[in-house]
Amino acid sequence: MYIQVMETFLSSLRAAAEPTRMRILALCTRGAFCVSELVTILGQSQPSLSRHLRLLVEAGLLRRQQEGVFSWFALADAASPEGALARSLVSRLPEDDAVLAADRRMAAQTLSERARSASDSFRAQGADWDEMTALGLPKSAVEAALASVAGQGRLGQVLDIGTGTGRVLELLGPRADSGLGVDASPQMLKLARTRLAQAGLPQCSLRQADMYRLPLPDGGPSQGFDVTVLQMVLHHAEDPEAVLREAARVTRTGGRIIIVELASHTAHDLAERLAHRHRGFMQPRMRSMLMDAGLALYGTVTIPGPIATEIWSGAVNSRPQTPIRSSSLADHQEAHP
Repeated sequence: MYIQVMETFLSSLRAAAEPTRMRILALCTRGAFCVSELVTILGQSQPSLSRHLRLLVEAGLLRRQQEGVFSWFALADAASPEGALARSLVSRLPEDDAVLAADRRMAAQTLSERARSASDSFRAQGADWDEMTALGLPKSAVEAALASVAGQGRLGQVLDIGTGTGRVLELLGPRADSGLGVDASPQMLKLARTRLAQAGLPQCSLRQADMYRLPLPDGGPSQGFDVTVLQMVLHHAEDPEAVLREAARVTRTGGRIIIVELASHTAHDLAERLAHRHRGFMQPRMRSMLMDAGLALYGTVTIPGPIATEIWSGAVNSRPQTPIRSSSLADHQEAHP
């Protein structure tokens, strides 16, 4: 009996003793993933990942569940010796490992996309879906505030990070010399293309990209985007600070970044339904993140609703021209560079 238990234990250790398989175990502490999601997150071929998954399942470290044509993989039950071993091994991995951190960021994006694509409103509305409506927020008021914060006149080159179905480009595109929307989801980009085509905005284009590693050159005094928008993006991000730094990197010196985000809230059910990583942001944290990204802040607009929405704006690498303040939508007067 002892020998059999020891052999099982050693077999499980051998199955886990490979970098990709340890990455898979670490990811599965976050929940179940299908093969195609793991391919996207880990950037490896499906045949290679299928082999790793088979070995982990045979060793009892993962369990496989079939749902229709999809196979889902999750950690074995924590009450089993193999499940307990898998969790113990993962707990010994360094939290600050760069590869594991990148995996966590990609997993957060994947879970967010899965949640919004699975929602009844998304399936019913298609290109008309947006998260503000799904959360019951006052969409018209938020969009009016965003248009006001963006300012009057021409906007120059506009970048919309996490464009989703392209609503921000539809809203601001008519005043942009050029517009680019980036999103990690091919499904969202397909809907955004339909929206932009119907709106007649040939100056706006779309591109699949990771918001942590935008395939765009650095901004500077004479190049980069004039206005960069992140609407309802940061609460899905594993590392919102990194997203803001990347946004600042591609925005020209003196260019503006506008963030539309949820204020800190306790609506746990809403957040869980759409796979939020953060339940909004408290103002001190948001202010700190923006300043750490190199922004000179102009102020905030607060739009009340079931969850308050806040719009933050600031300039990249320039000094603020007005004191930082908070305001309601009714009394907001935005300062612009």
